[in-house]
This record gives sequence, structure tokens and C-alpha cells, in this order.
Amino acid sequence: MSFSKPNRSAATKTKNRVEPAPVSGICVTCLDGCPGPCEIGQSAIRGREVIYPQPYGKITAGADKDYPVDYSHFNIQGTCVGAVGVDPNPDKAIFPVVDCSTALGADGSIKLSFPVFTGAVGSTFIARNNWEEMAVGAAISGIMVVAGENICGMDRNAEFRNGRIVRSPEMERRVQSFRRWYDGQGSIVVQANVEDTNLGVPEYVIQKLGIEIFELKWGQGAKDIGGEVQLGSIERAMQLKERGYLVLPDPTSDAARLSFEAGGIKEFERHSRLGMVDEDGFYRQVEYLRSLGAKYVTLKTGAYRPADLARAIKYASNAKIDLLTIDGAGGGTGMSPWRMMNEWGIPTVYLECLAYRMCERLRSQGAYIPPIAIAGGLSLEDHIFKAIALGAPYVKAVCLGRALMTAAMVGKTQGAKILEKAGEEGMERGLLSTFVVGAELKERFGDDFKKLPPGAIGVYSYVARLKQGVQQLMAGARKFALQYVDRNDLVALTRVAQDISGIPYVMDSDADLVDKILGPKDANFKD
Repeated sequence: MSFSKPNRSAATKTKNRVEPAPVSGICVTCLDGCPGPCEIGQSAIRGREVIYPQPYGKITAGADKDYPVDYSHFNIQGTCVGAVGVDPNPDKAIFPVVDCSTALGADGSIKLSFPVFTGAVGSTFIARNNWEEMAVGAAISGIMVVAGENICGMDRNAEFRNGRIVRSPEMERRVQSFRRWYDGQGSIVVQANVEDTNLGVPEYVIQKLGIEIFELKWGQGAKDIGGEVQLGSIERAMQLKERGYLVLPDPTSDAARLSFEAGGIKEFERHSRLGMVDEDGFYRQVEYLRSLGAKYVTLKTGAYRPADLARAIKYASNAKIDLLTIDGAGGGTGMSPWRMMNEWGIPTVYLECLAYRMCERLRSQGAYIPPIAIAGGLSLEDHIFKAIALGAPYVKAVCLGRALMTAAMVGKTQGAKILEKAGEEGMERGLLSTFVVGAELKERFGDDFKKLPPGAIGVYSYVARLKQGVQQLMAGARKFALQYVDRNDLVALTRVAQDISGIPYVMDSDADLVDKILGPKDANFKD
């Protein structure tokens, strides 16, 4: 059985003419004269452009590889006995009272009303175009939003002095969008990569914009290289090359200019550099950020090999950082290379199980374990419950990248349809009739309701659905606060899932308790 589908994908808008060979993905009979709808054929014409999902900059993408084990290979244990965290009284132990809030930070002072936050919404076109929807939606939902890498460097109107950022209108917009609607829970996080550090972004956002949570980035689950975007003009390519980015092809070369003018290439690629992790350097960087005034320092790492996961957990422990986000292979909101997204890295469930083992080992040594968040292809309430249970007691939250952006984009699209149909004068009524949470938000914000971006309402509605879904799952497990969810709330449906996780196989689950209830087995009894 093949887990992957090479040489064709909806992501790259490619397909086979006839059934493909399972390993290569090439059509069983490759026809001389075929126009080449497959990835090889399209690559023969458009080359490097076919590496990336299409249409570039307008989509998010997630791997279509069917990994051997995922969260569906575990089920949630329910029970009809008792209640934890509430009086076991049918009139009191009802699902709406389940407490889904969580706390992050070494001292637990970062409060979230629900245990999710956005993936890094950075400098890609789709991230920039949906920022307000994501940020405002996060603010009114009481969750965190992460402003991702390269925002200042990609800002056309940014001002620099001696190669260092002194003002970025785009970053200011990002921060103000969130703060305008911030209501006491959740927060905004700013993330930095190599170029951001070189351009002085940490100093700028912490000291001038008052950012309290700053995130160091080692990588993500979608790719093993730095971020990339496409640039539609030579002038823009030159601007970013001058700011220190890697731009392909080189816009200063005559061949690149000729190809662009002739239409052979339609855009340039801007790439970020690979980070080089060094233990002592990491500790110095964390302390430097704290000296700048960062109240909290967090780390985002990707689906690297197990030794690198061990480094991330150990270094985060030693530095006593406030959150470690571990991102598994398979998805991403950026424009990651498609085959890399499918074939590189450790998938989320495997990565979380490794992380759990490593945390247990450090805890046995008396070490500090930072709050952990899991990311990588998660979208619905059962994913949230399972991710927190599988990594309990260390996993405190889930990072939702594509999912929250999908909610924002759908809400925005619905808002545009309402505006087109009803005009400005009918906008409020249209929002109230379209969004199930509309009246709730109208009551909460009054006249300001009409100022909410429709995409933000979409995010709020989606988070509200997730919250009720998690409350129902937790109530079924008789756990009435998130802190009580643990690994005993899961059961493995396959022996393989049991092997990688240590979660009991369904037929072995509760074996000791079953024996206690039923009594000892008779010597002649055959199980």
C-alpha cells in the first residue's frame, strides 16, 4: 500500500492521463504526444514553479499523504461513573459548565479562554490579506494570534537605519488590529527568523511596540527550509535582495531580466535562510530578549529528527521558556514545497509521542518542563481533546494553522456576499441572519458590532463550535476542567498505535479494573 501519490495532486493542479505506476507516479503508459498534465510534464514547461501548491499566494495547503498512524487511530474513553472537577450530581455535572480555559507561561499567567491559538500568520500574501480577520477573531475569542516571520522585512513602506528596522507600518497594523479588540484573555505573539533578527525586529517590536510575548523560530512542520514568497516585479525583487533576503533568480542578472521581460518567468522567489541552532547561543538569545523587556519568550520548532526534538525540549527546559510549540509534518499556511510537505519530517502523532517520552524522562530528573502546544494538521474538537490527552500533563494547548484561517476566509467571503447583496445599510441585518453568533456579538459590542470584520465573526463562530464540542467530549469522559484530561482518557485502536504511544490497546484497556469488578477467573475459563 502506498501512502503517497507522486506526480499528481490537486495542490499542484496536476493529474495523470491513465492509471499511474504506484511508486513513480508516472502513467503506466507514457504517451509520446501527450501535452503533459502530470507534475513531470508541467515541470518540463514551468520548472521550479511546479514545486509549490497553486495558485500560489491564494491558498493554504496540507499534505495528502496518508500516514500510517494519526489521531483517528485513538478513541476517547467515556464513562457512566462519577465526575472529576464538579459535584457528581446530574443537575450540576452538565457539559456547558466544563472549563476549557488553559494557562501558558512558566508562571501560568498567559490566560486563554480556550486552548487554541493561530499558526504563525506571517508575510505570505494569504496571511497578510487575512490578518485583520484572524487577529480580531482571536481577540474577541480570548485566544492567541501569532504574527509570523518576515513581516517587517516584507513591508514595502518599512523604514531602516543602518540596516535595522526603525518603523514598519505593516507591523504596526498587525499589532493594532489585535489590541483594538483585546478583552483581557489571549495575547499577540511576534515571531522571528534569521532575517528578522538581522534586521532588528526583536528590538523594534519589544521596545517600540510593547510586545510582551516573543517567539524564536527553529522551523515548522510543513518544510525543512526557511519561508518563501513570490515577487511580481524586478523592483520588488531588488528591494528584498537589498534587505538581505535570498532572491531567485538573481534580479541583478541579465538572464533573469530578459526572461522576466519575455514572460518566461512571471515572478521571483524570496527565500529565508536556514537557522543554525547552537545551545549556548540559544540561551544567550533568550536572555537578550528578556533584557529587552520581553515578559515571555517562546519557541516554535518543527518536525525535525528526534535528536532535534530532544534539543528543543532540553534547551527550553534549561532556559525556562514560557511555551514550546511542536509542529508535526503535513500541513502549513505558507507556500511550502509540495513534495517536501508530504515526504519530509515526523508526522504529528509520532512527534507528540516522542515528546511525551522525552518530557517524562526530564521530569524524572526533576527538570522544569515548559507548557507545550502541538500543531500539525489539527482542525476539530476531537483533535484538540486527543492532542491534549496524549501529551498530558505537558500539552496545554493546540496550534491551529490552516483551520483558523479557513474560518476567517469563509467568514470574509460571506461578508462580501452580504455587502454585494444588501449594501452597507443592510450589512448588520445580513450578519445577524447569516452568523449563528451574530446576535451574541451584537449584544456584547453594541454599535461596534458593525465594525467587526466578517472574517473575525467566522473565527469566533468556529472557536465557539470547538468549545462546545470539547465540552461535550470532556463531559462524556467525566472531566470538567481541562487540567483533568489525561492519557487514561484515550484508547488505542491498533497495536501499532499502542506501540508508538504507550496508550493501552482497546481490548486490553481497564483489564485490572474489569477483573476487580467481575472477580477472579476460574481455572477452566478460556478468555
